Amino acid sequence: MTQHETSTAAIDPGTWHEGRVGLWLIGARGSIGTVVSVGLHAMLAELAPPTGCTTASEAFAGVPLPAFADLVVGGHDVSTTPLRQRAHELVESGMLAHRFVATADDALARTDAEIRPGYDPTTHLGSQADAVRRMAADITAFREGHGLTHVVVIDISSTEPILEDHVEFHDADLLTAALEDPDRALLPPSSIAALAAIESDSAYACFTPSAGLGLPTLRALATERGIPYAGQDGKTGETLLRTALAPMFMARSMRVLSWAGTNILGGGDGATLADPEAVRSKLATKTRGLVSLVGDHVVAPLHIDNVPDLGDVKTAWDHIHAEGFLSSRITTQTIWSAYDSMLAAPLILDIARLLALAAADGQRGVVPEFGFFFKDPWGSDVHDFSQQTVALRDWAHATGARVHAAAQTAVTPA
Repeated sequence: MTQHETSTAAIDPGTWHEGRVGLWLIGARGSIGTVVSVGLHAMLAELAPPTGCTTASEAFAGVPLPAFADLVVGGHDVSTTPLRQRAHELVESGMLAHRFVATADDALARTDAEIRPGYDPTTHLGSQADAVRRMAADITAFREGHGLTHVVVIDISSTEPILEDHVEFHDADLLTAALEDPDRALLPPSSIAALAAIESDSAYACFTPSAGLGLPTLRALATERGIPYAGQDGKTGETLLRTALAPMFMARSMRVLSWAGTNILGGGDGATLADPEAVRSKLATKTRGLVSLVGDHVVAPLHIDNVPDLGDVKTAWDHIHAEGFLSSRITTQTIWSAYDSMLAAPLILDIARLLALAAADGQRGVVPEFGFFFKDPWGSDVHDFSQQTVALRDWAHATGARVHAAAQTAVTPA
């Protein structure tokens, strides 16, 4: 039903009335993108329940979110490896069960047909502005070709090194001139993708520690264009556990003296983070929340090591030393081990559904309540996971109520 149609029928407050939603993934052929595509097919084929999807829980009942069947997946990637091949590789690695991939070949082929070449600075000819225009046109064509009411762009690509600051990142006119210069490559690929999201009027989320939309000029432009956005760096394992445990120590007035961590992993992430410059981005986002929660006095060494034979399984060890009553010693050790892509994929689906809701509500700029999903949340200094959980739930119900009221108004006869 369009906004021009009228009806006296009641609207279910938990029903989505905005049409289909595009989920455009930057890095769509990577492990996370592949698991998203396989998982979505498995749920729609009723081969698996939405375990791990926060928005499918009872806490979000009644919120008018797009159904999983409303999501259409496409994306950009510099890789040309077909999704079907990637999915079978993940079966061989032990990440995906064969039963989920065996019936997904046709669905993966359809999704793969919606993936366009990403921005590769080593092969790109022309200015960075040309790359932005091409990628924005891809997203727009995707929206129009599928008759989508909203598109949500989510960056799940490989971690980039920390970006050196430039005056252009704070001046829109200087940045525009730099982007049109074919002899300059000022922005990293993640920020080119973020600009393409803005230019195509798409909501955006940065699930990596890369720059993305984090540059001041880009964030101001997104707000000006009316784009809801969120980030940064998905909180899937060790940091999730930290933001749940640290508030416990603080609530009991225990002084955390040190919190040491070691991560070991292989696969694509392990290889990427073996680069000392790339790993600095990840370490910064992982540490910032902990310091915020327990104080800047804490000694918090953190290591990420590439162990190729582990494949895509990531294991994190943490050793916590705290001081209790009469200076008594408290020691806690934790081990978290999982396929990180399997933890991330349901969160990508959650973010897509919730950002589509934000777009339907006409929200613009950063949505701080999405800090629930991120290590270093944009627009929020809250890192306590329980507080983040309440904030996201309350935001979703309040936003959903407004979207529901607008839908009722749209179908009420004049």
